Amino acid sequence: GALIETPPEGPGVPLMVRVEAIRANPMQPRTRIRDKDLAALADSIRDQGVLEPLVVRRDGLDEYELIAGERRLRASRLAGLTHVPVILKDADPLQMLEMALIENLHREDLNPMDEAAGYVRLAEEFSRTQEELARLSGRDRSTVANLIRLLSLPAPIQEDVRQGRLTAGHGRALLALGEESRMLAAREDVLTRGFSVRETEQWVKRLLTPKRISRNAAADAAYYEALAESMARSLGAKVRVVAKGRRKRVEIAFSSSEELERLLNRLGVRPV
Repeated sequence: GALIETPPEGPGVPLMVRVEAIRANPMQPRTRIRDKDLAALADSIRDQGVLEPLVVRRDGLDEYELIAGERRLRASRLAGLTHVPVILKDADPLQMLEMALIENLHREDLNPMDEAAGYVRLAEEFSRTQEELARLSGRDRSTVANLIRLLSLPAPIQEDVRQGRLTAGHGRALLALGEESRMLAAREDVLTRGFSVRETEQWVKRLLTPKRISRNAAADAAYYEALAESMARSLGAKVRVVAKGRRKRVEIAFSSSEELERLLNRLGVRPV
């Protein structure tokens, strides 16, 4: 092992180091790696080895701190490797977080909550603006802003997004409800009914629309009956108000073309 670790060191020069000598990156933005994905990567490493070196910085004599390559390090341990290829790099805490975040952003399985948390750490601990975060990650500023907004969701919904039960789109739609209790209640509807993002947006819109105050059915019937009688007296014809369903109508009966012409004149309608 000592012989393996003695080749000249320099930027971009790979060398082999003991897996046990590498400790995790405390700035790692990823909080969850799916077991099945890790197992698949471990199988690949057993067959092909570690094809892309990990990036580390020296942390004492023959000790290293991981900068980028969390999945490869865990999978290498799972595969039973004793040594892995690394590239040494001088990096301060900001650079460590930036490189770990950038590496993870290039992987499709990084969940939105971990991505959002990484952005917030860069913004709060290292005074990065949203424009800088967007440039750093290769995303639009609005995308970064929307991801950060997800951290305002109640904890159960954040966990749903983290575990993949809901998407970031679901989370953004639920945020429109404002109050935590309303968001949690709507969450139950979304999960139970299996709403898509579009259906969730429509459901939230419906919840936010004030309900119109209407009379009861008996009062409505009496109102339409009185209206029909009033119109009948005014027009001198039989009138019926049909108020069933969403499309309501008024029916005026006539028995001849002459009577129709008279009704049109009463209504101020010029005959064709």
